Amino acid sequence: MTPAPTGQADDRQTSAPAPGRRPVRTLTSGRTPTTAVVWVTFAVVHLWIAFCGVVWIPQEVFWDLSLYRSWISEGLLSGHWPVLDEPWVYPAGALVPLLAVGALLGGDDTAFAAGWTVLVTALNLVTVAWLLRRPGGRAAATWWMAFVLALGPVAVGRLDALVPPLAILALLAVARRPRVAAVLLTVGAWVKVAPGALLLPVVAALRRPWRDAVVPALVVSALVVGTVVALGGAGHLTSFLSAQGGRGMQLEAVGASPWLLWGLFSPSVERAFDPDIITFEVYGPGVTAAVLVLDVVFVVATAVTAWLVWRRRRGGADPLPAPELLARGSLLVMLTLIVTNKVLSPQYIVWLVAPVAVALALGLPGWRRTAWSVLAVATATQVVFPWLYDDVIDGWPFATLVLVARNVALVVLWVGAARACLRPPSAVEEPGQPSRTEPAAVGA
Repeated sequence: MTPAPTGQADDRQTSAPAPGRRPVRTLTSGRTPTTAVVWVTFAVVHLWIAFCGVVWIPQEVFWDLSLYRSWISEGLLSGHWPVLDEPWVYPAGALVPLLAVGALLGGDDTAFAAGWTVLVTALNLVTVAWLLRRPGGRAAATWWMAFVLALGPVAVGRLDALVPPLAILALLAVARRPRVAAVLLTVGAWVKVAPGALLLPVVAALRRPWRDAVVPALVVSALVVGTVVALGGAGHLTSFLSAQGGRGMQLEAVGASPWLLWGLFSPSVERAFDPDIITFEVYGPGVTAAVLVLDVVFVVATAVTAWLVWRRRRGGADPLPAPELLARGSLLVMLTLIVTNKVLSPQYIVWLVAPVAVALALGLPGWRRTAWSVLAVATATQVVFPWLYDDVIDGWPFATLVLVARNVALVVLWVGAARACLRPPSAVEEPGQPSRTEPAAVGA
């Protein structure tokens, strides 16, 4: 993934710092676990998550899978499908993995949950095997397993569980197979929108973005659109966008934090269930106006993020080296989508996995604090959901403060990611990276 000045990728890495430069501490510094330990950790973590979601507390942590199964069962029995016959909250491509599990093991909720867990575990296994081919792969894979354990069953029992493997594989493929990366991210976008946002830093990091990223993405999108139209779903193809537009302020959203704190002292703030979108929202003075403001902020912040990432690649005399731009830009994009969104379900935190895991796998400097911070965010998220979620709904102080602290940590991470994209390249250049005066792009 790390480019040589010729534009060809070079995965070689040495431990010696540049002459006269201080070595940088990273999460991979010191002893790293053996490959055997990585695989044992992988097995233990996924068995624990499967036990929690399929056997122990399925209604608390895997209940979204019951909803998925009901959609697939109705389609198989009556021929009435989401997207094709009615609006749906997810893009059309989400039907593919759900149908793959439902058609084979969708007889009841337990069977569907078990099948889904096997699917996600298999994808994660392939991705870990690919991570282990990189210089810091063992540290990256171990960190990812720690993240899954910290976030808990929602790291597997939601549609978002497909985001980390697809995004990691795509970001690792950018240097040598950029078109494969673009295809993976576009496929991911048609399953769950978030991976598509990573096309922005990928495009910024490539020498020939139109040929290697934009065209493959358009081809995949044309195939998906053509298939949906041919099956009669043209009228609902973009319903996932409008479905989000009418939503209120979700209880866990960063923007809900002031009202969560206000609600500890005032009965004017309510936390209530919305049966139409099957989630809890905050209601109170000013919330409606805040939702409208956030809708605008989300668009503006996303545009500013796009400009900032593009500027560090195409403009100025001090562009970031391509691997650093790819990782930092990806983290900034994902945090922007999370922090400025009026919707923030616990599974959205998995969107942060790919940038951190890839940065660790490539041995990029300066990611130690970010990696630990993301683990802390994941841990706080699991404390809130599922363990203290009833207390959050009921407005108990401790649970509310944990949630607000998690949201503050996300904002701090977001500001830090923006600063990292604004400041000059690291004083220590990794072996194989282009110098500051050489093109910061990958791809032949």
